Amino acid sequence: MADEARPLSIHVGDRAGDVSGLLLLPPNAWSLYVLAHGAWAGMRHRFMERIAMALEGQGIATLRYQFPYVEAGGGRPDPQPVLEATVRAAVARGAEVAPGLPIVAGGKSMGGRMSSNAMARAPLGGVRGLVFLGFPLHPPKQPGIARAEHLDRVECPMLFLQGTRDTLADLELITSVSGRLGDRATLQVIEGADHGFAVLKRSGRTDAQVLDELALATAIWLRRL
Repeated sequence: MADEARPLSIHVGDRAGDVSGLLLLPPNAWSLYVLAHGAWAGMRHRFMERIAMALEGQGIATLRYQFPYVEAGGGRPDPQPVLEATVRAAVARGAEVAPGLPIVAGGKSMGGRMSSNAMARAPLGGVRGLVFLGFPLHPPKQPGIARAEHLDRVECPMLFLQGTRDTLADLELITSVSGRLGDRATLQVIEGADHGFAVLKRSGRTDAQVLDELALATAIWLRRL
């Protein structure tokens, strides 16, 4: 039976206040992934819950957390400085509640991008790498790489987990971006997956199998850090 995620509070700052978090810390945990959600779904979204459980199966603890606008009930995402401050606060809280575990940060779509933006601006204390669950390279039907320019200033290792049907990351472009980053970047292509890592029935795979693939790829990469 899977362990229960422990609710906790994360203080972002005097203006942003506190946000909620969920710590899933298996007894055999050997690493902690501070895991941010995407733009339009919070930490309790089905994908976030299921990827946390899949990572737990690999011995990877997760700290999921809300951005302030989701904590307040939804609406438009917060300004980028607030999003980045939330990432920093979550990383610091992760170090407090899981002392001694190596930490990586990142997350789903916007959450991963805000984590890398924060890291590009100033290193996230104690974070050894970044894991992107579908890096949102560009808006749908608007291919481009402007959103990846800041990655040149990220000095830690990065893992890009990208579906071949992801409409927010043209495969040729994300391959070019990761190649430009050299040894710092690892691109793991998930065949047939869209931006939410769903696959078509005719693929012969289930969404659960894709989640297991994501978790295993993350664990293998983390072991090499």
